[in-house]
Amino acid sequence: MKVFLVLWIMPIVLLGSWYGLSYYDINFGYRILSRELHDLVFTIYGNLLGIPPETIPPLVLKAIILDTFLVIGFIVIKRRRKQIWAGIRKMLGWTEQGESAMHAGNATEAEFSRIS
Repeated sequence: MKVFLVLWIMPIVLLGSWYGLSYYDINFGYRILSRELHDLVFTIYGNLLGIPPETIPPLVLKAIILDTFLVIGFIVIKRRRKQIWAGIRKMLGWTEQGESAMHAGNATEAEFSRIS
């Protein structure tokens, strides 16, 4: 689970760091962090997608938010699997006694078929 979370968060951190530094032109002498390259990258993506470059950052933010909710949902499902199944059984009216009685009934039927 830790590896999954690290592999999920690292691209988000790298993209967010690059976007923040290049948007405010804090480049530390690196061309990749310059505002010129920032504008060029979004112009290229805008031309490829056929949308204005200004609309790309909000779309990326929405995708990251959706991705975050999905990851949190997977974590919740993994950690609370037993409680979720218990709730589903209760909602559908399945009980442990009903299941054991059903298995017992099948066993007697199977035993009866062997006898006859």
